[in-house]
Amino acid sequence: MIFRQLFDHVSSTYSYLLADEQSREAVLIDPVFEQHARDAALIRELRLQLLCTLDTHCHADHVTGAWLMRVAFGSKIGLSPVYEAHNIDLELVAGAAVRFGAESLEVRATPGHTAGCRSLVSKDHAMVFTGDALLVRGAGRTDFQQGDAHLLFRSIRQQLFTLPDDYVVYPGHDYQGRTSSTIGEEREHNPRIGGAAREEDFVGYMQNLALPHPKQLAVAVPANLRGGEPEDGKVLLAPDWGPVVTTYAGSSEIAADWVAGHRAEVHVLDVRSAAEFDGELGHLEGAQLIPLDELRARVGEVTADKPVVVVCQTGRRSALATQILEKAGVTRVANLAGGMVKWRDAGLPS
Repeated sequence: MIFRQLFDHVSSTYSYLLADEQSREAVLIDPVFEQHARDAALIRELRLQLLCTLDTHCHADHVTGAWLMRVAFGSKIGLSPVYEAHNIDLELVAGAAVRFGAESLEVRATPGHTAGCRSLVSKDHAMVFTGDALLVRGAGRTDFQQGDAHLLFRSIRQQLFTLPDDYVVYPGHDYQGRTSSTIGEEREHNPRIGGAAREEDFVGYMQNLALPHPKQLAVAVPANLRGGEPEDGKVLLAPDWGPVVTTYAGSSEIAADWVAGHRAEVHVLDVRSAAEFDGELGHLEGAQLIPLDELRARVGEVTADKPVVVVCQTGRRSALATQILEKAGVTRVANLAGGMVKWRDAGLPS
């Protein structure tokens, strides 16, 4: 199985991408709205077919990226029916199995942090995605959204601590950089519910945390009850000047065939050496030449009255040049994917 753990630094949220290696069918757990470009790039680069996004609960600290993924890939949105949310295509009811290729995730009801919390247990790979129910050496707060410390104690003890010791716990959050744990570790060492802790111990602990409410609470919950859809139903997934995509490495790219058909609408910046510019691969007509090692000092010379497409031999140096321009305040810029090598191989006119 293909497995990737992803992180959002603002909300300290973990998202998880799982895919069947043979069929390339995939699911994405707890996506974050602001990380859509990154996550979508990874899905494209791994050549996956995203079947659905699965939110373990209605988040209060970030907006889900589920709706954006549906717009981009046609994926279904999965959430507990307890919330009676809109835009939900897949109801995560207890006991259901979410299948992707030969893989599957069993849905377990683990309410207590919120009334509709779900945990997801892998079929063969000894993993459990616990959302905000069970955290690494912690547990999700229970002081809002129908939270109930008594219920969370029972959920963890009956639905999670009954799994084998070696099942790896992948939490929805961690604020200290811890990426995972195991059921055995948490059963023994979790300071809130591990060891010989009784229900009254856990409840007393949870009721006296005195945590401030999440900063995004007023925004996140209503948005998540729409599956992450913006209030006006609109969002710009790509720049309005062309089909720019963001790579998983964080670079903005645009396809050579699009550039070939829109040459008059863009400014081409070539960042190779002068010898390469006039060498074997040639250069695009009208291109401005500023070698990469001179770009930072000469960035003010770049003509930016049109969107800038940056070119090199294979797209590697121009990817860095694109980032240099973005940091310098050039907002409409993209790297020519594959560079002049791909341009020549595609037989496009110079």
